[in-house]
Amino acid sequence: MDFSDLDFSAQEYAERLTGVRDRMSAQGLSALLIADPANINYLTGYNAWSFYTPQILFVPAEGDMLFFAREMDARPGFRTSWMPMDQIIGYPERYIHRPHIHPFDWVSFMLRERGVVAECADGYIGMEMDAHFFSPKGYRAFVNAIPEWDFVDCYELVNWVRLIKSDREIELMRKAATVATAAMSVALDVIRPGARQCDVVGEVSRAQISGTEEVGGDYPAIVPMMPTGEASDAPHLTWTEDRFEEGQAVVLELAGAYKRYHTPLARSVILGQPSDELVRVSSTADEGINAVMDAIKPGLPVRELARIWNEVLWAQGLEKPSRLGYSIGLGYPPDWGERTVSIRTEDDTILEENMTFHLIGGMWMKGYGYELSEPFRVSANGVEAFTSFPRQLKQIRS
Repeated sequence: MDFSDLDFSAQEYAERLTGVRDRMSAQGLSALLIADPANINYLTGYNAWSFYTPQILFVPAEGDMLFFAREMDARPGFRTSWMPMDQIIGYPERYIHRPHIHPFDWVSFMLRERGVVAECADGYIGMEMDAHFFSPKGYRAFVNAIPEWDFVDCYELVNWVRLIKSDREIELMRKAATVATAAMSVALDVIRPGARQCDVVGEVSRAQISGTEEVGGDYPAIVPMMPTGEASDAPHLTWTEDRFEEGQAVVLELAGAYKRYHTPLARSVILGQPSDELVRVSSTADEGINAVMDAIKPGLPVRELARIWNEVLWAQGLEKPSRLGYSIGLGYPPDWGERTVSIRTEDDTILEENMTFHLIGGMWMKGYGYELSEPFRVSANGVEAFTSFPRQLKQIRS
């Protein structure tokens, strides 16, 4: 494929592969088997809703990568990937959803046929043991078919390479942020007492996909989450067909997505007059998020952000047991997080320019909740907020 048709240059893809191979060398790995669709996309550009069936990218320390997917998904692989067609290999349809055979049985045979099993037998083979789409049955297929390989967990190796974004990736995330802003604006316009939750989410989803006049949206890795009323004390609930009622709190968390890059955003609404306790919790969370955003700069340990947040909460007798945020970027269902850095007191990662995070001031109390989040980039001298959406509880009066 002509690289002019792709979202990134040949040089950027080459730099990504070099970064992965440098980490492979440091971990003593002869090869990687990559199942995470975001990591496959990151290295090859391949983009399709094919990850519900087994697929794997073989990355040797030297030589050509090989991508194995279901035959119907491999054939058009050149439509989105830069890889030559002889490196995109389809396994037969008869291996799909069979109880006693697995596609990776066939993949293992092909790896042996191509000679790479013998070439990589002297080192360790890294696997994404915690990837969402890498099953125990798939693992067992490789272990049984290639006994001469020593398989080890690669500990999200590619994910860590993705941690520091290129300027082009930042550009895509800024565009995703405009979609997130548009979707959140629609949500706050249509949430009203009497409206059905499903109808509101329908309008939000429409805004996520249609985007803006300048930027068309992509499908987000997570559906809009909208805990409502007493259920707002639970963070990851979706919607129902119930109608909003006067006095309910509504927490909405969504993301704008553009070319698979995500910028999440969360805000909270009260339909009517907030209770004194909701006012206290929301104002404290707002203060904490603002204090953290003011402190962000390159060279600061991530744990310091958690400490600043905790001090604001402790002053009001509050606490948040869950992490304060996580790294974001390229993503596929079921998650827009990168599964690397978490903003919490145990994380010693040092902030660097072009790291990107979702900062979540979520307070889930008993019978009510409040969430305020901010997606951000670590800039050369401080921080860039991806959105300028107002950071406070939105009060909607009848």
